[in-house]
Amino acid sequence: MTHPESELIYAGFWRRVGAYLLDGVLLCAVTYPLLLMTYGLTYLEDPNAYWGPMQPLISYVLPAVLVLSFWLMKSKTPGKMAVAATIVDARTGAKPSTKQFLIRYVSYIVSALPLCLGFLWIVFDSRKQGWHDKLAGTVVVRRKASSEPVRFDAPLSGPVA
Repeated sequence: MTHPESELIYAGFWRRVGAYLLDGVLLCAVTYPLLLMTYGLTYLEDPNAYWGPMQPLISYVLPAVLVLSFWLMKSKTPGKMAVAATIVDARTGAKPSTKQFLIRYVSYIVSALPLCLGFLWIVFDSRKQGWHDKLAGTVVVRRKASSEPVRFDAPLSGPVA
């Protein structure tokens, strides 16, 4: 019998980029309507003119709360769900702690600031860890693709269309 961890591989750069982009679209789908409801349609003309108390709450705090909530509940965001990837503790393979998730989120800044090199590091790292993963002690994994052929219970009668 194979061990469950032998069925896992590190999630690569492009898979993670896809997850990140999907999460970004979903976060925009939540935050922009809230900003428009708060500031009206004129917000579209000059968003910087509307820097009030709600702007940082909607633009920064709400996305952080949503992402951290998904990580804490499921160890993945909707984007990671779509690409079948999960965040796990790099040492044990278990669900990361709340502290690890918080460090990982804040460390996105470290990964982004120097020309996004911390995110690009995923391409070159043997465990596909970005700097935020290294700082938090996490890895992103996915299940190996099954190599088992598809089998059907009953043969098809007649020609295949």
